Amino acid sequence: MSASEQDTPETEAATEADELAERTGLTPRQARLLRVVVGAVLLVVMGVVLAVRLAAHTSVLVVGVYGLAMILCGVVIELSRNGRTRLATWLLAGGLLTALALDWLVLP
Repeated sequence: MSASEQDTPETEAATEADELAERTGLTPRQARLLRVVVGAVLLVVMGVVLAVRLAAHTSVLVVGVYGLAMILCGVVIELSRNGRTRLATWLLAGGLLTALALDWLVLP
């Protein structure tokens, strides 16, 4: 092998830098932070919706549905902090869709 065919540390570093520059998307740390922020914002939103719904309808079902949605947001935050961002995303999406469906179908 000639010297031009061998990989030098400079060319390897340049290749790695090119690969990192081409990679799109979030880093795992950014993904975790994003899920935590989304979970916290949705937790506050669920609290506000719960207060508005309780002002209009005093029902145990209202407290149950939105209380469970708030608990789900807390679980999502904790899962995201522990690195389970995909599971947290699926739980958040499924849980919020379920809460909205219950609100539309069951609650007065």
